[in-house]
Amino acid sequence: MVDHLDIRRGVYADSVSLMQVSRRVADVDGVDGALVAMATELNLELLAGMGFEATDAGPNDLVVAVRAADDDVLQAALAELEAALAASRGGGAAASFGDAPPPRTVRDAAALGGDLALVSVPGEHAYVEALDALRAGLHVMLFSDNVPLDAEIDLKRQAEQRGLLVMGPDAGTAIVSGVGLGFANVVPPGPVGVVAASGTGAQQLTCLLDDAGVGVSHVLGVGGRDLKEEVGGRSTLQALQALDADPATEVVVILSKPPAASVADRVRAAAAECKTPVVMGLLGPGQDDLSAITAEVLGRLGREVPAWRTWGEPVRAGGGDRLVGLFAGGTLCAEALLIAEAALGPVTANVGERADADAAADPTASGHVLVDLGEDEYTRGRPHPMIDQQLRLERIAAEAARDDTAVLLLDVVLGHGAHPDPAGELAPAIADARRTAAAAGRELAVVVSLCGTVGDPQGRDRQAAALAEAGAQVFVSNAAAARAAVACLG
Repeated sequence: MVDHLDIRRGVYADSVSLMQVSRRVADVDGVDGALVAMATELNLELLAGMGFEATDAGPNDLVVAVRAADDDVLQAALAELEAALAASRGGGAAASFGDAPPPRTVRDAAALGGDLALVSVPGEHAYVEALDALRAGLHVMLFSDNVPLDAEIDLKRQAEQRGLLVMGPDAGTAIVSGVGLGFANVVPPGPVGVVAASGTGAQQLTCLLDDAGVGVSHVLGVGGRDLKEEVGGRSTLQALQALDADPATEVVVILSKPPAASVADRVRAAAAECKTPVVMGLLGPGQDDLSAITAEVLGRLGREVPAWRTWGEPVRAGGGDRLVGLFAGGTLCAEALLIAEAALGPVTANVGERADADAAADPTASGHVLVDLGEDEYTRGRPHPMIDQQLRLERIAAEAARDDTAVLLLDVVLGHGAHPDPAGELAPAIADARRTAAAAGRELAVVVSLCGTVGDPQGRDRQAAALAEAGAQVFVSNAAAARAAVACLG
């Protein structure tokens, strides 16, 4: 093996871009490990964990660490690294001699124009950058996770005083005036405005609307904690007000995982005062699922609800009695949990009111289990599972080898920012898992919830066809997928 460690002083790139760069370098044949990240304390710990020597790099430095089979592989990996970094900067365009230097602060960047800042730095540094943007008069989309709750509350309070909007923290999805930010699907402009404290919930809704031929005006992500008691729905109320004033928005949808009751009442009261019709999509026991919420939106617009698309043939599980769900999308996992528990009784999960991360991670635990692999315990120091599927591939193989696993329920989320070809990795893993079960005399049923549009760069229908060819039954409706998975148990 050949190790390469390179510290690039004062070089910055956002975490989303670096996740994708790391993934491209790691995918080079013969690369055993790769880390391309800002030299935060956590990333330096990961570097040490990979067996690299300690460095004196700091959070303003870029770390490049590659472990390759030989020198030729290393050179190929470094070439891929430079190409990926250039692409992350917008095709490699760089300042030339005589050009003004790029801005070094958010305030300097604000002086060049625009009215929204996307902040994607480690959570412990996000408050300062977001506050700088607010003081410069910019709305903020805060992609960073692990932002302290007190910091979120203060940022939203200061934004409210300035008439600005803070989307986030941990806001993974937004579409503003047709421009996708973070993880976003390709959808056309249209009459539906979305306020979402739920990233993949917003993606599921907009993808189903797209399948029904309906586009969106804006999707404003507000962060998963916004409807908690402590935050009070500050950003939700501001976003609702903005969409109500938008002439292009004919129906507003508010999406959230189960909110605090008092905050939900406040939001409902505000919605009742809007001149624009508002559909409340607050997931919870006994409430509508995302597909039903989409149907209500279509009804408000006078549009027909289509039969949601499926690919592949139903498979009845043979042998085993466990349902195992492995998700990249938190809201998709939460929705599946509500449906599974209504049919099967208690299910172990790392989401929901009875979340138990340790039990959900235990590969030897008995009973049904649903795991959101996008939760913090799985993403600290590694790319989100929408980008890097390695943990899920390993868990699929492990679950297939168990005698009691009957059904695998998976989600696949497409769109900008996501893995360029998730089915290219998942389809072989699904086929292998089914072969493993068959060799042991069992029939392993695999059900996939596919969240994407025909316009997404990965090609939704091509992804669906590959997954179905591997033996999975594929649904565009996550709720339908969850119900089909339960039905596979017989």
